[in-house]
Amino acid sequence: MATASNFIVGVYGDDDIVLKAVKNLRTSGVKIHEVFSPFPIHGIDEALGYKHSRLPKAAFMFGALGFSLALIMQFWMMGYDWQMIIGGKNFASLPPFVPVTFELTVLLSALGMVGTFMVASDLKPYKKPKIFDVRITDDKHVVAINLAENKLSKEEISHLIAGTGAEEVNEKSFE
Repeated sequence: MATASNFIVGVYGDDDIVLKAVKNLRTSGVKIHEVFSPFPIHGIDEALGYKHSRLPKAAFMFGALGFSLALIMQFWMMGYDWQMIIGGKNFASLPPFVPVTFELTVLLSALGMVGTFMVASDLKPYKKPKIFDVRITDDKHVVAINLAENKLSKEEISHLIAGTGAEEVNEKSFE
């Protein structure tokens, strides 16, 4: 059984005003669900209090896995399982293995990052997106605040948002 989520949505016309609004709302004790913008806003991650992404660490781990698997696979195939003398070289010579090792490292790193990002972002093909305002893909910036995650009342949060320079303050509900 799905529960309804109620949000207060502040619509802004300028990215600098949004950045100041996010800082003011956070210092007032308001927990912001998300900020939606048609383009990246420099400094919004720090203003929202986001930690640095761990995606580069996952990329390194998947790359190391690809590197290891490529070398193990090639040494197994060429050096043990089906030994072939090519051009008078050793069975398991490292220089010919470099291109395949590089390609498998890049492939597993890329696929691993995509999978990790999708799991971390809770992206599912059957999940219906929450659209707070259709203008966020065009020219407006939206600050969405989940009422269930905040201690302040709906009226107090609406008053705070209006005081930060919002063009509109709306209420939105999702099932």
